[in-house]
Amino acid sequence: MREWMDRWARIPHAPGATLHLSRFKDPMYFLLRPISWQPNPGQSSLARVEVPTGFVTDFASIPRAFWSLLKPDGDYTYPAIVHDYLYWNQDISKEDSDLIFMLAMEDFKIHSLTANTIYLAVKKFGQGAWDENARLRASGERRILREFSEDPTITWQEWKVKPNVFL
Repeated sequence: MREWMDRWARIPHAPGATLHLSRFKDPMYFLLRPISWQPNPGQSSLARVEVPTGFVTDFASIPRAFWSLLKPDGDYTYPAIVHDYLYWNQDISKEDSDLIFMLAMEDFKIHSLTANTIYLAVKKFGQGAWDENARLRASGERRILREFSEDPTITWQEWKVKPNVFL
C-alpha cells in the first residue's frame, strides 16, 4: 500500500503540481507541502486558491455505497483537496467553491461524466458538509497542522485533541 501511495503521490496532477501527503491511521490525510489552483483566462471573477501545508482532508467525501463507481482518491483528488479547503475555510460562497471544484476537475482532464456527476452531487448535497464545517469551526476545531504525526497508528480523532499541534 505504501509503495502504491508513494508512486501515486509523485504523479503530476497539474502542470507543476505534485501532491506530498501523509495520513493518519484512518483515511484522513494532511499536506506536507502547499498546493494551489488558479483560474484560467475568462475565469477572472474567481481568485487563486492556496491550500497550506498541514491542511487535513479526506479527499473526495464520497459515500461508501458509491466507492465502486467513484473512489475517494480518484484522479480528482487534487481538485477535491482544494474543494475541501474551500468548504473548510468558507471565505468564498459554497456556489463558487463548487464551481472551482468543477473547473479544477476540467483542468485535470477528469472525464466529463465523472466531473459532472461529482459537481452535481456537491451542488445538490454539499450543504450539509458546508454547514457541518461551519459548526465545527465555530466550536473551535482546526484543520491546519503545525505538527505532523509520525505514528502510523494514531487516528485523526486522537491527534486533533492533542495540544499545540495546530497553527
